[in-house]
Amino acid sequence: MRKRLYVVCGLLILGISAAVCRQATAQEKKAGATVAVRVNYTGSGTVDEGHKIYVALWDSPGFTQGSATPLAVKPAASKNETVTFTDVTANPAYASAAYDPTGKWDAQSPPPSGSSLGMYSKEPGKPAPISGTAGRTARAEISFNDSFKTP
Repeated sequence: MRKRLYVVCGLLILGISAAVCRQATAQEKKAGATVAVRVNYTGSGTVDEGHKIYVALWDSPGFTQGSATPLAVKPAASKNETVTFTDVTANPAYASAAYDPTGKWDAQSPPPSGSSLGMYSKEPGKPAPISGTAGRTARAEISFNDSFKTP
């Protein structure tokens, strides 16, 4: 009788543990951070639905060397706009922006010649990390103009 009781209790504990683990795993999958990036473009180009600023989110500062693929890219159709990325699992993340002067770029390739570029940084020329936490919104601002353009 005691042996049966131990077996039943053991199975009950095992079942509860498995359910708790499944729930924790499901929550971890949902637990990406939200990153809101505000762009402030003060260049001479017109920003509208036809000439957008594309904000890219990266998992490494290596994007400045051309050695990374963006995690996500979102458009902004005005010179001052916030784009929001949800469920960001890279921590830290890095952000850059490119203005499309041609009106033909779809952000699926490198920016066209003459595109104004900017990135979130605290020191000129060095990308700064954006640290996020699940359930909270990490905020960053990219202010740029026409001083740095693609060749």
